[in-house]
Amino acid sequence: MISFVSLPYSKYCFMSSTPALASSRAHALLRKEVLDLRAYHVPDSFGYIKLDAMENPYPLPPTLREEIAAIVASAAINRYPDPNPASLKEQICASQSIPTGIEVLLGNGSDELIQLLALSLNKTGATMLSVEPSFVMYRMIAIFTGMRYAGVPLTPDFSLDLAGTLSAIEREQPALVFLANPNNPTGNLFAKVDVKQIIEAAPGLVVMDEAYYAFAGESFMPHLASYPNLLVMRTFSKLGMAGLRLGFLAGSKTWLEQLDKLRLPYNVNVLTQLVAGKLLAHNDVLMQQAEQIRKDRAWLYQQLGEIPALQVFPSEANFLLFRMNDAHAVFNGLKLRGVLIKNLDGGHRMLKDCLRVTVGTQAENERFVKALIEIINDER
Repeated sequence: MISFVSLPYSKYCFMSSTPALASSRAHALLRKEVLDLRAYHVPDSFGYIKLDAMENPYPLPPTLREEIAAIVASAAINRYPDPNPASLKEQICASQSIPTGIEVLLGNGSDELIQLLALSLNKTGATMLSVEPSFVMYRMIAIFTGMRYAGVPLTPDFSLDLAGTLSAIEREQPALVFLANPNNPTGNLFAKVDVKQIIEAAPGLVVMDEAYYAFAGESFMPHLASYPNLLVMRTFSKLGMAGLRLGFLAGSKTWLEQLDKLRLPYNVNVLTQLVAGKLLAHNDVLMQQAEQIRKDRAWLYQQLGEIPALQVFPSEANFLLFRMNDAHAVFNGLKLRGVLIKNLDGGHRMLKDCLRVTVGTQAENERFVKALIEIINDER
């Protein structure tokens, strides 16, 4: 017979929360892969011009904000959200030009969808494959879920190494392939003919991550019906809904009804559903802002291209990657001048001395360029 001893609450907490004991227990129980990980770092951005996270810098029109305030005020936040919001899915299908017969699965941003895909396909020995450098969460989520990961280096100009990728597919036989297109953090689109060969060669599922679709001129959405192993993933975060955390997978019912079994209940909250629905009803406003960001990107690319001390890479996203000597010092110098961008130096061997700047408003872009030139001149 098992007997239990009841202890006073404070004594029990003291006995079980000794830091050394807790640390020892954690190291004994946690997977080594988790212990070896570093948490995804989000820097404090208070007081800075925030150009580090690929967000839309433009506010919504006042009338639209008033409409959103009204629906939020009347939201039934005391109730669970609709577990399968059909009207929101219909709005997504209409606004995203999703082909007839293709369905969508909603996620709490695209990160949740990546994790869901990894969980669903992670049989013993299964491999996730992607190119590198690319979105860091592919590798991290593979580690989270215990899935084997294989990374294929891009060429020096960040284009696809088609021969190397096809060879890796043949060797690794991946259950899951992720291709971000445009790619993050490089900003470039991959050649469509190369991507098609990868989809055709892959023995498993291929996911085109089109997080930056609104700023690019190409998409694989129209090709979903042509490839039974293809899904397209998008997020609305870059389009002006970063705070709402809404993403979706588009593909055949064959895939999505199985993936839906792993989706946690009520994963898209009631406020996200309501506000995203209102914004998608005004999709023209969001697309006008995306067009302005493309114009802002062209201006910023030209300005950076005129600075001899750096190399800026072409981009089809809402950010620009550039390389210059002593990236850490430049990053810190920009922070001292009130501008926060992303320091990628040390994140991957191909990103040595690389920095990434999100396209901001005209005033923000001008402030960034001015600060960057000041740093360069101070170093002379």
